Amino acid sequence: MKVKRLSFILASIWMLCAAQHAQARPASEPWADSDSIRISLLTCAAGEEIYSLFGHTALRYENYTRGTDIVFNYGIFDFSAPNFVLRFTLGETDYRLGVSSYERFIAEYSYLGRDVWQQVLNLKQDEKVRLVKLLEENYLPENRVYRYNFFYDNCATRPRDMVEKAISGKLVYAEDMDTPQQGTTFRDILRQYSAGHLWSRFGMDLCMGSKADEPISRRVQMFVPFYVQSVFSKARIQDEQGGLRPLVVEERKVVEVESHPASGWLDRFTPQWMSCLLFVLTLCCTLYGVWRGKSLWGIDLVLFLAAGLAGCILAFLTLFSQHPAVSPNYLLFVFHPFHLLCLPFFLPRVRRGLTSRYMIANFVVLTFFIVSIAVIPQRFDLAVLPLALSLLVRSGGNLLTARKINSRQRRTIHWT
Repeated sequence: MKVKRLSFILASIWMLCAAQHAQARPASEPWADSDSIRISLLTCAAGEEIYSLFGHTALRYENYTRGTDIVFNYGIFDFSAPNFVLRFTLGETDYRLGVSSYERFIAEYSYLGRDVWQQVLNLKQDEKVRLVKLLEENYLPENRVYRYNFFYDNCATRPRDMVEKAISGKLVYAEDMDTPQQGTTFRDILRQYSAGHLWSRFGMDLCMGSKADEPISRRVQMFVPFYVQSVFSKARIQDEQGGLRPLVVEERKVVEVESHPASGWLDRFTPQWMSCLLFVLTLCCTLYGVWRGKSLWGIDLVLFLAAGLAGCILAFLTLFSQHPAVSPNYLLFVFHPFHLLCLPFFLPRVRRGLTSRYMIANFVVLTFFIVSIAVIPQRFDLAVLPLALSLLVRSGGNLLTARKINSRQRRTIHWT
């Protein structure tokens, strides 16, 4: 494995040098060799990291006369950039257009075990020239950085927009691209492409608000690379004289790797399974505490602290993030910052077995949420209900325990 990794690193260094040599060609070269140009759309399979679950799109530019074979890639970002996580959360992440050799690009995806499909675009010579000039202009230092938006401006939508700009005429898609499609939402697509990564899907589901459940058009769905691939395969170009020709003339898989689906005992610990287990344990402990007249405040400390921290994240996204589908989020009825802010005030009362107004208010709010969950205009992960019930059970259990302790004290005072 070490020899393989070393070989890959050495090959990557060599390919990077070749790519830099290819990029050094000036954009102002004459285009007499334009008949040897071929432009292709590359669609890459999903990876294991959360940022690669939806695949990737790039544009391949080949010029046989000049010996050029490079890939324009709008998905370059830097994890080490200052405040990357905070800026991503706020929706202020900057991505950039990168250029590498085709060999290096393919070697990377082969090493990562991700398939790559190529669709050769049926462009005329002037359209090819126009597209390459657009890409080269976009690659200028002052233009290559752009404000990334996961749904509306990403590595899949940018290549699509460039192809549309380069065409003499317009793209005619096989289906209605602008009418919102009932039954297809941002949340549906997120769940579809994160099906094998249940904890990542659970986290995304929590962060997505009610706007993620609104129907979206087929054009908006093209934020996913595979949707771009599918739509392009059926699209046609209508030239200025009204003639039609297919957009894609050839489609093949240029990287094919063996798939090794991950499986193991950890796969059984799904968010739904774990939340149900938490609810059962919370219910059993609460019934025991009510029966014995004990507050079991340690459980409240853990549960409400975790719910408060989760609520801070959701509230931050709802109030400050520019991501288009995170607000409003009705999960703030369950997970909200007040759990954290009020913890120092209600927890001492719970420890002493006293009635807490916060527990009364939380019981009422959670009861309203659970009763109304079917009519709330937002879809929730199945794991949310057991979590909400756990908090509800603790609030109700503390109220019953406080009542029992208070009744016991009154009887003691009466007999004395």
